[in-house]
Amino acid sequence: MTEEHKLKTPLKKEDVAKLRIGDIVYVSGEVFTSRDRTQRLILESKNKGKLPFSLEGLIEYHAGPIVRKKNSKWEIVSLGPTTSFRMEAGEYDFIKETGIAGIIGKGGMGNKTKEACKEFKAFYGVLPGGAAALLSKKVEQILGVYWLKELGVPEAMWHLKVKDLGPIIIAIDSHGNDIYDSLKERVDRNLSRLLQVV
Repeated sequence: MTEEHKLKTPLKKEDVAKLRIGDIVYVSGEVFTSRDRTQRLILESKNKGKLPFSLEGLIEYHAGPIVRKKNSKWEIVSLGPTTSFRMEAGEYDFIKETGIAGIIGKGGMGNKTKEACKEFKAFYGVLPGGAAALLSKKVEQILGVYWLKELGVPEAMWHLKVKDLGPIIIAIDSHGNDIYDSLKERVDRNLSRLLQVV
C-alpha cells in the first residue's frame, strides 16, 4: 500500500529503507542540482578532497534551474526536473562515491542505478513535469552555487535549502524494486489477456 513520507536531509539509511516504490515523498532540508557534466566535476573535486560541502545523506536533483539576479542575490525562477537517464552511465559511481541518499528527476533510470540504490541504500524518485515554476517556490534559500563560470547556470551545482519539495514518487527503492518494471509486467499481463479474448 502506498504511503506518504515527510523526509528531512541528511537522511539515514533507515529512513531510505522504509521507502517503497509508489510511495509519495516530500523533502525538506538540503538538496543539490546536478547533471552529467556536474557529476564529473563533483567526483573530480571529491577525489582531490575539495568538495564544497558534504553530500553524505543528501539528495541529488537532476535539474537545470532558471535563475535571475534580484537585489544582487540569485533567485530560482524555475526548478523543473530534467531527464534522468542521461546520467545513467555515471550514476552508479556517483552514488557509491558521494554517499547520497537519493536522486530525484524525471523519466526513470536503468539497471546501473537500480543496482547502486540496492547496494548503497539509496532511492530514485520522479517529480511531475510541467510544475517547474511551482517547484521553485519550495526553495527557501540558495546556500551556494559552484562551477558557475565553467558550466553556466543550468549545469552549475546549486546547493539549495528546500521545504516540502514534492510530490516525489519513489520509482526505484533501496530493495531493488523499479516501478517501471512493475508497470511493464502489468501491461504485458493485460495485453496477453486481451489478445486471448480477441
